Amino acid sequence: MPQNQTNKIQNPETQVPKTPQMNERDFVNDLLTTEKYMTSAYNIALNEASNQTLYQDIATIFKETQDCQRNLYNLMFKNGWYSVEQAEQTKVQNSYQQFSGYKNQFPYAVQ
Repeated sequence: MPQNQTNKIQNPETQVPKTPQMNERDFVNDLLTTEKYMTSAYNIALNEASNQTLYQDIATIFKETQDCQRNLYNLMFKNGWYSVEQAEQTKVQNSYQQFSGYKNQFPYAVQ
């Protein structure tokens, strides 16, 4: 494969009207972006929560928000509006070896 060619994984794209008004793809993309932002914010709140009851409530909301984000991602991918690049096997193996080597630097045992 030529070096400048990417190996995209994408479903056939569902066509939407190309007009100045927001279309279905724009709305779902906006929702996905919002959910990503919210999960990030809830993650920070979880790290900072000192009250156990508050922590549990935020954890529940975080999980619901994360699930919603994943469902929106799946919808975008299914409609061909979100593509991902397939990683080369050698790059995956190299990254695995690199990060596996970090295990012995932890002060506790990692399985």
